[in-house]
Amino acid sequence: MLAAETKAVGFSVIATPPLESPPSWKRIVEPVEPFLRAVAERLAEQVEDFEPEIAAYARYALTSQGKQLRPALVALSAESTGGLNDNLVTAATIIEMVHLATLVHDDVMDEAQIRRRRPTLAAHSGNTISVLVGDCLFAHALKLAAGFPTPDVCRAVATATKTVCSGEILQNQRQHQFHIVRAEYFRVLRMKTGELFALSCDLGAWLSGTTGTERAALREYGMALGTAYQIYDDCLDLFGSEAIAGKSLGTDVAGGKLTLPLIVTMERASLSDRKSLETMLLRWDQRMLPRLLALLERYEALDESRGVIRDFCASARQSLKVLPSTDGRQALAEIADFLAQQTNALGVGS
Repeated sequence: MLAAETKAVGFSVIATPPLESPPSWKRIVEPVEPFLRAVAERLAEQVEDFEPEIAAYARYALTSQGKQLRPALVALSAESTGGLNDNLVTAATIIEMVHLATLVHDDVMDEAQIRRRRPTLAAHSGNTISVLVGDCLFAHALKLAAGFPTPDVCRAVATATKTVCSGEILQNQRQHQFHIVRAEYFRVLRMKTGELFALSCDLGAWLSGTTGTERAALREYGMALGTAYQIYDDCLDLFGSEAIAGKSLGTDVAGGKLTLPLIVTMERASLSDRKSLETMLLRWDQRMLPRLLALLERYEALDESRGVIRDFCASARQSLKVLPSTDGRQALAEIADFLAQQTNALGVGS
């Protein structure tokens, strides 16, 4: 078993007293901060493997980390059933690198100008450089994965990366297709976002020595949480504030992507309102946003979307019930609660 070939390192979760729900993100991940710092350091080290002439581009992309959500899922999944080790740091680094590569490519496709409160790599260095840097990040992540003593890790990372990219292709193919149903929308979200969340939980469990039912449960948790997270992000694109989100918003509607609030409105709208919505999406101009938001409010699209996010978060929590009662399991449950709570801020002050 791979876990027998890993080495122990000095990461541990310290039991802490319960706080009022929901805790802050910082409070949830505080016990695994040493692990997250180790991942950030290892990610920064990867720049040394790039050609000197392109190292600056790679560094720009790799230092664009946010909450380190996926590395946190790796650590907390491991802690929920086993323990942390150095191979988990490498696995989390690989997954974060794949994630950052997808963001580089997303920003090119969406023509996004801001990501995490600074210019995107595309805005900073151009689309051509960004596409190629993203490709290099994907390739380097697979090189790291190939360094494990079993090919299974590399196979899992490659499969997940293919799934993520396939989900992006499917979403792109469906631009301005107004007949999309929720099931198809959720399928694409599971592929483009849920898959990396599921991989984070799966590898966290497996590389700590967990197999069978508990490992499968953690993968289910990750898939449900990742789907909820993407719905939240899709809602943020319409109802959020760029100042708070720290990134370009409105890119989905500008690109003709039918996200859940729009799907809900299409389901509920009168024929005339549906035609009006279709016309706006086909001829989108940012000045149409107040009209669009008024139409979404008329059919309670945000409230319905909030309910769907909470349902997926509840499903994620339900998956954890087969796990032993540990601090790691509690923290995973709190992440689902945190995301559900964040939905309350959607549309407030936007």
